[in-house]
Amino acid sequence: MMDKIIDFSDKNRFLIFLFVAVAVLLGWNAMKNTKLDAIPDLSDTQVIVYAKWDRSPDIMEDQVSYPITSALLGLPKVKDIRAFSDFGYSYIYIIFDEGTDLYWARSRTLEYLNSVTPKLPKGVSVELAKDVTSVGWVYQYALVDTTGTYSIDQLRSYQDWYLRYALQTVPGVAEVAPIGGFVRQYQVNVDPNKLLAYKIPINAVSDAVQKSNNDVGGRLVEFTGREYMIRGRGYIRSLDDIGKTVIMYNAQTGTPVLVRDVATVAFGPDMRRGAGELDGKGEADGGVVIMRYGENAQKVIERTKEKLNDLKSTLPPGVKLVTTYDRSELIDRAVDNLRHTLIEELVIVSLVIMIFLWDLRSAIVPIITIPVTVILAFIPMQWMGMTANIMSLGGLAVAIGALVDASVVMVEQTHKKLEHWEAEGRPGPSHAVVIAAVKEVGGPSFFALLVIAVGFLPVFTLEGQEGRLFKPLAFTKNFSMAIAAMLAITLAPAAMRFLFSRMDGFSFRPQLLAKIVNAIFVGKIHSEENHSISKPMMKLYHPVVEFVLDHKWLTIGCALLVMALSIPVYFKLGSEFMPPLDEGTLLYMPSTLPGISVAEATRTLQVQDKIIAGFPEVERVFGKAGRAESSTDPAPYSMMETTIVLKPEEQWPKVDRWYSKSAPTRVQAVLRRFWPDHITTQALIYGPGGLNEALQIPGISNAWTMPIKARTDMLTTGIRTPLGIKVLGSDLAQIQQVGEQIEMALKDVPGTTSVFAERTSGGYFLDFDLKRDELARYGLTIDDAESVLMSAVGGDQVSTTVEGRERYSVNVRYLRDYRSDIGALERVLVATPSGAQIPIGEIADIHMRTGPGMIRDENGRLSGYVYVDVSGRDIGSYVRDAKLAVANKVKVPAGYELVWSGQYEFMQRVTERLKLVVPITLFIVFLLLYFNTGSAVKTMIILSAVPFSAIGAVWFLYLLHYNMSIAVWVGLIALLGVDAETAVFMLLYLDLAYHDALKNGGIHSWDDLREAIVHGAVKRLRPKVMTVSCMLFGLLPIMWSVGSGADVMKRIAAPMLGGIITSFLMELVVYPPIFAIWKWNWEVKPALKLEGAQPQEAVHV
Repeated sequence: MMDKIIDFSDKNRFLIFLFVAVAVLLGWNAMKNTKLDAIPDLSDTQVIVYAKWDRSPDIMEDQVSYPITSALLGLPKVKDIRAFSDFGYSYIYIIFDEGTDLYWARSRTLEYLNSVTPKLPKGVSVELAKDVTSVGWVYQYALVDTTGTYSIDQLRSYQDWYLRYALQTVPGVAEVAPIGGFVRQYQVNVDPNKLLAYKIPINAVSDAVQKSNNDVGGRLVEFTGREYMIRGRGYIRSLDDIGKTVIMYNAQTGTPVLVRDVATVAFGPDMRRGAGELDGKGEADGGVVIMRYGENAQKVIERTKEKLNDLKSTLPPGVKLVTTYDRSELIDRAVDNLRHTLIEELVIVSLVIMIFLWDLRSAIVPIITIPVTVILAFIPMQWMGMTANIMSLGGLAVAIGALVDASVVMVEQTHKKLEHWEAEGRPGPSHAVVIAAVKEVGGPSFFALLVIAVGFLPVFTLEGQEGRLFKPLAFTKNFSMAIAAMLAITLAPAAMRFLFSRMDGFSFRPQLLAKIVNAIFVGKIHSEENHSISKPMMKLYHPVVEFVLDHKWLTIGCALLVMALSIPVYFKLGSEFMPPLDEGTLLYMPSTLPGISVAEATRTLQVQDKIIAGFPEVERVFGKAGRAESSTDPAPYSMMETTIVLKPEEQWPKVDRWYSKSAPTRVQAVLRRFWPDHITTQALIYGPGGLNEALQIPGISNAWTMPIKARTDMLTTGIRTPLGIKVLGSDLAQIQQVGEQIEMALKDVPGTTSVFAERTSGGYFLDFDLKRDELARYGLTIDDAESVLMSAVGGDQVSTTVEGRERYSVNVRYLRDYRSDIGALERVLVATPSGAQIPIGEIADIHMRTGPGMIRDENGRLSGYVYVDVSGRDIGSYVRDAKLAVANKVKVPAGYELVWSGQYEFMQRVTERLKLVVPITLFIVFLLLYFNTGSAVKTMIILSAVPFSAIGAVWFLYLLHYNMSIAVWVGLIALLGVDAETAVFMLLYLDLAYHDALKNGGIHSWDDLREAIVHGAVKRLRPKVMTVSCMLFGLLPIMWSVGSGADVMKRIAAPMLGGIITSFLMELVVYPPIFAIWKWNWEVKPALKLEGAQPQEAVHV
């Protein structure tokens, strides 16, 4: 089959070149139009149900969250349902199985929701949130008044009624969520003494205000041939309009009682559940641009910036818009970093090929394979809707060194065959020699590249966050390997047939031009024996091969010993889910005890932001206490988030290095890649004098992460720290008690930076316990008393004003002095059916109690979270110690469960998956190699490269202090295919030399076999070293890369780099004796015995 394809490519060169050219144009277009992002979309398919009702968390849980959650548990394809009940809000997050279509999930959720909403209490507003997740927070901004003339509520009004709506018209923007500021409100503050004097209940005030704010229509009338539309204009236009509202008519005095007679009317702030702060300078108003699910983040941000630029002229004078978070900066850095790495790899691999072949004509074929393959790989990327990000481009970066292997082997084999052709006096046409050489190695080369692709199968079986992260890398790597394999048997034969069509040089004047033309189109084939690089290598390697063939079993025994010594080193490696992806922006997420007031939360936020802004590495600080007005943010005031935008690292304070004073500037730029002259991000956070140390504020528990990572983790597991423990049970007080015990147990575990157990019952409540006997005495119902309580104390939003495009609520409640303490609250007046008004203290007992400040449940079970921030050690070993500490110090009651979550949850899932998939993959690779070689022995010899490579991989990881992570495992999986490929080529040349010896007179003794093996190993050293060098040097730019995504890519490249070195060295040393033992004992020796000869082996066995 391969020979037929090669023959077709040879005979139809023009068609091959044409198809490749057209494909390159299509690939170039696909590359230009491929979406850009920092990392793949890691979010689960999620639907959010969002309910509003001004009630305490326990009421929200009992009457809203739990009924909705229990109704939704029967949804098909649901993985988890998490509910959060906060004051006034209920959030139900439905996480669906991977691959579930979002809009199918939304429609099914709506079906189930329709069955439960009629059963909810009156006044509950339930809605299906927009098609967004918290991972869609792509851009944030703040409004800054540089003149000091605008109040915070004026800025919020501009944000809510103008800026937000303008931004929501941007394609791809689903929602713009306001952060901080005050929402203006018309407040009718009633004096209960005046109500008592006029004998007016507070409900009458609410009803009067409500009825005084409306416009109506009276259909049409005709006058003088014209049609007039009738309007009754009664909208509230000002505070005075409310004050003039009539409550009742006093029959005794003949005068109306107006609102202003019993209340003061003023502007004030509506109740708010979030506050914003900028750079430690005080409260700020801002917003979050939330991208629609599945949109292109880069394009959405570009369009948002364009819109904001257009809106600059409409900003109030003196107000400017400050960017507080911009994900496109990370996208640009990440893509540029990978682009530079790819260019460096292309240049380095091309130089390696040129140096080894030392012939421009021959080098063109493998060199041109790299850019053609990379460009063509964008075609399937675009078809699959993949974005160009760290992972997908990283797949190309990892593959570049291996892309050229088949072409290199073909060119080198052609060189060797043309050498013999020249030596024999050029019998026959040169193109026949070229095609014969290509056919000889075409099949094995093609299968070697396929083995690399098949070796990546375990990555495609990964699930959840790790699958979504690394599948793009696996796809692009396999796309490129498959394309390279096809080019090896199509473009390479056609190009070589074209390039090697002329073997004699041109002769014309000027001679200099003739030399240039000959160098490009004719060239000169340099034999391995005379090559300036391969000759010394062969000289060094020849005695090594002689030695190992004389000491075969000793060599194999030493190889096994080295492998055995590597096993203890492997167990010394730590473990983690993923290395940190430096986003260039930090997210500080401290927690405090529940019940903190708005004023205290805002003050604490400003103190924190001011400290952070004082660090020279920090460019911008925007803090948030509580929630943004979005269903994607359920945070209470006790949870704060501060987005810390860092300056570019070249602007950070310098740290003296050994080269700082002596090395030239250009040399320093190179050395910085290996020894940065500034502190690391981790040192900035956890190092001496770092952010974590500076923010040791009493009552505050710190947690540090990065924006994308935090929002992805919270969406997937609900945990925002690297490690979390979920306590599941039936009683919140017991859950809190277990959580506090865990908190105390983990404080002393080495590596614990902070640990905080949610106080699930730590909220503060003022309970009015109504006395039914007293209610009956006055003829009152529970509803009568509670309606007064809600309006007089809580405030009743009775109406909404219409002021052009702006809308503001009207609130009626008691004056502050009459609800500021328990004594005043006891005197709240309740109207009886007889018209008398009695203090509520007569019918209710008032108690201050504690209770749940926020309630969580997981799949219908109550839960509490323990957040653990870890630094200075790997997660895997920390969890082992932490589990031991919890087992010894924490008593978990019957019916309660501890679930270790966060990164650890992902690690466990990956470990279990790889235990199953890696052996299956090895079996598939075995079958593929067996079908190619037709020999079980050859297949086993090839697969022996896997443990050989493990030696270098383990030791290199150990020397670099890298933990085992999913990124490292992906590198090891990639190494599996590369090992098989290098082993295929090594065995191929030994086998070719063996069969050439059989053809050229046969093998009649050990010396004949030995000579054939030495020839296959030593004389064909150049192609083997060249293929390995291409892979090895192709990985080096990844190892010295810096910037966004570099840490992840280094973990992938490191085991490949170490493994390729030791695997190749072991193959060079161990394969010749293994091959000799196999051929001598199972083929040559039996054949000699059949011939009647007495086989004699060398003395050194």
